[in-house]
Amino acid sequence: MFTADGKPSDDDPRENGPRLGDERTTLVEALRCQRLTLEIKCSGLDAEAMARRSVEPSTMSLLGLVRHLAEGERATFRKMMAGQAAPRLFCSDTDRDGDFDGAVPEPQVVAAAWDAWRAEVDFATRFVADAPSLDITGDDPLNEHGSGGGRMSLREVLVGMIEEYARHMGHADLLRERIDGRIGQ
Repeated sequence: MFTADGKPSDDDPRENGPRLGDERTTLVEALRCQRLTLEIKCSGLDAEAMARRSVEPSTMSLLGLVRHLAEGERATFRKMMAGQAAPRLFCSDTDRDGDFDGAVPEPQVVAAAWDAWRAEVDFATRFVADAPSLDITGDDPLNEHGSGGGRMSLREVLVGMIEEYARHMGHADLLRERIDGRIGQ
């Protein structure tokens, strides 16, 4: 995290997590750290900064990433793994990029994005904790998650979510640096 004067603190919530854990513990911890990185990269920003786009013609912003990752968590854990009929949060058939397109600099839009993301992370965290094993499967008939159009194990899903976050945390690094020059953590 950061001190009041904007300098990195020595208190990083991603450090000192479980070590030498089993497979589930290791995967869950890696995903937890990626999720925390998203929160760290967005900390202390107002709505305008959260919605600031990278560079034309991209619509990418930190707010868009929060909305995008909420959609990803929902589609992966609620829909595919739990089999719930959960509608999309920000995207639609007519606006497939609604997560980024609708990321406008309004405080209520930012608050709604964080609320949605946290609700989806909470659901996913409970789902994984309650799963009897990493071998349970969900169906991905449209190949939205890289299954090739079939079943995926919870193990594969966790690795996929870690990859998705890691890819976007690189974007978040660049977006945050563009906003206020902050790098690191």
